[in-house]
Amino acid sequence: MHCQHEMPFGARLHGRGAAFRLWAPAARQVELATGRGDAPELRAAQSAGDGWWECTLPQAAAGLPYRWRIDGGLLVPDPASRDNPEGPHGPSVLTDPAAFAWDDGWTGRPWQDTVLYELHVGTFTPEGTFAAAARRLQALADIGITAVELMPVASFGGKFGWGYDGVLPFAPHQAYGSPDDLKAFVQQAHRIGLMVFLDVVYNHFGPDGNYLHAYAPDFFSKTKSSPWGAAINFDGPGSHWVREFFIENAVYWIQEFRFDGLRLDAVHAISDDGPRHVLEELSERVRAASAGRHVHLVLENEDNGYDHLAPQPRAGRFDAQWNDDFHHVVHVAMTGETQRYYHDYGAAPMDLLARCFTHGMLFEGSKRHEGGARKDVRATPPQPLTTLVNFAHNHDQVGNRARGERLAQLLPAEAAALPTLLALLTPAIPMLFFGEEWGAAEPFLYFADWEGELRDAVRAGRKREFGHEGGSDLPDPCSRTTFEASRPDPVHSRVGPGAQRLAEVRSALSARRQWITPRQGLLLTGKHSAQRIGDRGLSVQWRYSDGAMLCLELNLGSQPLHVEPQHLGPVEAQHVFSHRWPAGADRGVWPGHAARWTFGQEITL
Repeated sequence: MHCQHEMPFGARLHGRGAAFRLWAPAARQVELATGRGDAPELRAAQSAGDGWWECTLPQAAAGLPYRWRIDGGLLVPDPASRDNPEGPHGPSVLTDPAAFAWDDGWTGRPWQDTVLYELHVGTFTPEGTFAAAARRLQALADIGITAVELMPVASFGGKFGWGYDGVLPFAPHQAYGSPDDLKAFVQQAHRIGLMVFLDVVYNHFGPDGNYLHAYAPDFFSKTKSSPWGAAINFDGPGSHWVREFFIENAVYWIQEFRFDGLRLDAVHAISDDGPRHVLEELSERVRAASAGRHVHLVLENEDNGYDHLAPQPRAGRFDAQWNDDFHHVVHVAMTGETQRYYHDYGAAPMDLLARCFTHGMLFEGSKRHEGGARKDVRATPPQPLTTLVNFAHNHDQVGNRARGERLAQLLPAEAAALPTLLALLTPAIPMLFFGEEWGAAEPFLYFADWEGELRDAVRAGRKREFGHEGGSDLPDPCSRTTFEASRPDPVHSRVGPGAQRLAEVRSALSARRQWITPRQGLLLTGKHSAQRIGDRGLSVQWRYSDGAMLCLELNLGSQPLHVEPQHLGPVEAQHVFSHRWPAGADRGVWPGHAARWTFGQEITL
């Protein structure tokens, strides 16, 4: 099977050579420049109207280096380049997408099966490549992971970075490997039953290697801003082809690379006041392009709106959203930290945690002050829990700390596993952050391979943000040492506490497969309940339409809790999973830093 996404942007091979198209509405003259170096061979492009320029090159073949020359001077890569092996300041390379041979038969897995595993390709293995990452996939499947989520891989400036400052959204980052290397990674995942999700960024372009201002300024809003500068123009004059550029990108990854899902970064920073929101149109186009496959769409939305979500696959809607509230309230309840955005969760965190277990998100449509607490706090009505992704760690929540500590470094050893287990064993979709499965001690730091004024600005910004935490010895965000320090070493998963943690996570995911995953379609939204037990305990009940009930008994405190009978689950309940809870223990005494999950029929008195 061969897969090629036909789109109006970029270069396309055909039987007589290749056709090249560039949307450059501000350019007066455009030429196709082929070859490498400062003296490329030039061929005039023809204006095709509506800002488009076209050029046909007979006898062109895959592997041809090319750029565009704008107004007789500036040489730029193709913004829809499929391959830019020298980075965004180098030439694009003509590719033949149909040359890769895909296996037949894979149609994905349903959303209810999803157990996500977020990873950064550059620090997942010592080699930092797609090929090396593919060799680690079987180990993830053996744990019980069903879906790998790659942090952004679109080409960005420099050799290393998180990926959220991409500038060539169609080209895999050159340090990770070629487009075919990425396809081979996806194919290997499918061969062992793993889905692959891709994190995509449609709210801004990075600052290094972005040439669009020079010839297509309509990409950027003249009236709206984002945290990274001018907002992307999704609704103003000239926005039609801007919208198409990003929608085509989403369909491209799904069709040409056979990804099973996309996670859209920070959609609260996507502003669209037009008659039809770009997110709705993107969902419709992806659904239409992936008919017959299980393809999933996930949002990150700091504002906590849930209007884009639907509990079943639906054109125009998204399957789920990252639930930052879960992470934040667990973090506050277990560490006591209340600075910056944790401020919203500092009052009665156990009550908020109880509501998060039963309702999902806690605050609806509540925008934040920059870097801090919400401007207003409004309670969210219950949501279908399967439309939320719960996690104890992710790249933001670890990496945006001054020193990138994971929770294992912030909690007593006996409590360190609880956040992970709580994320894995609720009806919401769980996600692990790479290394979390064995309690990795290595940090995940912020890093970006920038130089000059940009490097100086980033260093100064980190010192301003974290100066109150002893900013004089902060890790240098633009140092390769910081990048290398962020690589978890799997050798720690094979011995001692790391091996024990990994075995417990594997057991928890086995319990999830048996008790939670098969029943996701029976959950009764709005019928779940929870009760406070003392200062640090919770009893939670998740209810199903057939009268069954999944129960969690949780003690986040270090001391045992003595519990009244009315707060205990059904006597005949079956054991699902427990942590630090001795077999045969008195049901009315909950050990410290312990949790127990049971399943049984609810008894109505």
